[in-house]
Amino acid sequence: MTLYRARIVDTPVDPFTGAGLRAEEDGGIVVDESGVIRARGPFAAVRADHPEETVIELPGGMLLPGFVDTHVHYPQVRVIGGLGMPLLDWLDQCALPEEARLADVAYAKGVARDFVTGLVDAGTTSALVFGSHFATAVDAMFAAADLAGLRVTTGLVVSDRSLRPELLSTPDRAYEEARGLAERWHGRGRLRYAVTPRFSFSASDAMLESCAATFKEVQGSWFTSHVNENLFEVAEVRRLFGGTNYVHTYANHGLVDRNSVLAHNVHPVDEELALLASQGASVAHCPTSNSALGSGLFPLRRHLEHGVRVALGSDVGAGTGFSLLKEGLQAYFMQQLLGAEGVPLTSAHLLWLATASGADALGLADTVGDLSVGKQFDAVWVLPQAGNPLDVGLGNARSTLDALAKVFALGTTTDIEGVWVGGDQVAAGRFRRPATR
Repeated sequence: MTLYRARIVDTPVDPFTGAGLRAEEDGGIVVDESGVIRARGPFAAVRADHPEETVIELPGGMLLPGFVDTHVHYPQVRVIGGLGMPLLDWLDQCALPEEARLADVAYAKGVARDFVTGLVDAGTTSALVFGSHFATAVDAMFAAADLAGLRVTTGLVVSDRSLRPELLSTPDRAYEEARGLAERWHGRGRLRYAVTPRFSFSASDAMLESCAATFKEVQGSWFTSHVNENLFEVAEVRRLFGGTNYVHTYANHGLVDRNSVLAHNVHPVDEELALLASQGASVAHCPTSNSALGSGLFPLRRHLEHGVRVALGSDVGAGTGFSLLKEGLQAYFMQQLLGAEGVPLTSAHLLWLATASGADALGLADTVGDLSVGKQFDAVWVLPQAGNPLDVGLGNARSTLDALAKVFALGTTTDIEGVWVGGDQVAAGRFRRPATR
């Protein structure tokens, strides 16, 4: 076993219910050979109980649970930064032309490598990944995630209208390709399959029924798509489905349940929120994307009042990067702009949204999301370089809550010094192994 010594901070209990941070300023975590946490507490006490274990010192900074991204697009890593357009224009001019290039398997493999590097560099250890319209490219994504050892849930993206012709499929073909991918990858290592219609705007009832068949037949699979992101998109979906609310276009096919994560939901009606809550579905809040595309201010308070699970998503590439620290900060900004309609967020809320809430949304709460005994050691070591603004901020923090606020306000991917998944240190090329003794 291995004993890690660090400043340990996590949120095992939901801060939206009044809980706070859990922290050990000089803490110890014992991890066994299978990656499971066997002990945690003040370092001196843990060391006394485990005097023979190798100690890995993580001095300075902060050890946090691995980040969980509940909505991120693998094919879009190379088009981050396409600013100045609303959703549908951005799709036509930036995202979809790039996504069409993934028909080339060699190109798709390069994109998958770039994407996985982006996740690891940002400290993301678990992710619900929007895949590709091409089955061969989805194979490339699964293979890259498997090689890196990440916890990834992804699948074939399907559409049969409204997009570029090369991105369209048929319900029968979508079903056959999805089932083939699920047979090859679902349940392999840390991988799972996600049924993924792009959105109801581009998926007919027949296509959604095909998705429902896969969702029902692949036990333990997940469902993900977009919902209520852009006002024009919402109106078009309502028109295409004869006045049906957006969430109900999925629910009418049995696609909204505990294994469902819908991205954005910036413009829901109360009936949709009530349905999401009653089915135990989750919403991926993507703050930088909502801001960059001008989609709107996320109504977090209404979601919480209805009892809807909410977690963070980076929404690369409409989002502005992989870092969930940045997403947490932007979520804070957006709630501040909402005034009385917003939710005043502390750094504890932000950490919860970036870790434990995401794990809960993805059905991984028994495995990851915080650094409790019995869970897998998925962790991120945040360590700024000496003298940079985050280092100065941490050195002058008034409390652990304040120190964590500085991590969200000032932290970037360059401050991620180490990443572990299931006890294994993973790297995208720049991490060094910490000292042992």
